[in-house]
Amino acid sequence: MSFAQVSLFIILFLVLVILVSFSVKVVNQYERGVLLRFGRLMGLRSPGFNLIIPFVDRLVRVSLRTVTTVLEPQEVITLDNVTIKVDAVVYFQVVDPVKAVMNVEDYGLATMQIALTTMRSVLGQSEMDELLAHRDQINERLRQIIDKQTEDPWGVRVTVVEVKDVLLPESMQRSMAKQAEAEREKRAKVIHAQGEHLAAQTLSQAAEIINHQPIALQLRYLQTLVEIAGERSNTIIPLPLDVMGPLASVATSLARRGNSPAKAE
Repeated sequence: MSFAQVSLFIILFLVLVILVSFSVKVVNQYERGVLLRFGRLMGLRSPGFNLIIPFVDRLVRVSLRTVTTVLEPQEVITLDNVTIKVDAVVYFQVVDPVKAVMNVEDYGLATMQIALTTMRSVLGQSEMDELLAHRDQINERLRQIIDKQTEDPWGVRVTVVEVKDVLLPESMQRSMAKQAEAEREKRAKVIHAQGEHLAAQTLSQAAEIINHQPIALQLRYLQTLVEIAGERSNTIIPLPLDVMGPLASVATSLARRGNSPAKAE
């Protein structure tokens, strides 16, 4: 073979290698390939080894995995005129690769922008207390609204929307701290009043029992003596209640006489 023939053979081999490299396309398991021929949709290509016509076909790979997008903090004015700063995270995935390629230029950016505008709109229609207390309901409402705008036209399904942080103004934080402290004091006073009420009821029941059964007072007296004797080392001489009753009456009479004004001589 001449040198010219060898050169031609090498050139043809290189051209063949280049054509094969442009013809062979590998689609991963988590992807789908959208085939365009002269700009016209030809269908989907499944995962694995695929052959296309070089310089005529174009294979656009679309990932079907879940994509996580963090929304930047946004200033929102709530329904009760409170300015807050909120950030969120959005999870979405492509369920229709053809729509994701043919109906929108950048489905990821478009989904993020829809999520931002929807978040400002929904939170602006909610009160601050609702946002803090019922965040799960607001997350579900955001997901439904965003998914409705992306799944049917773009083939993008929004699976989860989570409001991460809600930053309140310092003045509002101080007001909420005072409110929480006042609420704790109120609960403490209510619990104390309930305790006093229960104690008064218990004492009233005990007095009623002693009034109808005097022996109960004698038993309580003996129990008190036992408790005192266990705590102190002094000698205690118990007196029957029958003796203590008249002594108490005499002491009361003497105290009344001592407190009465002396008669003029």
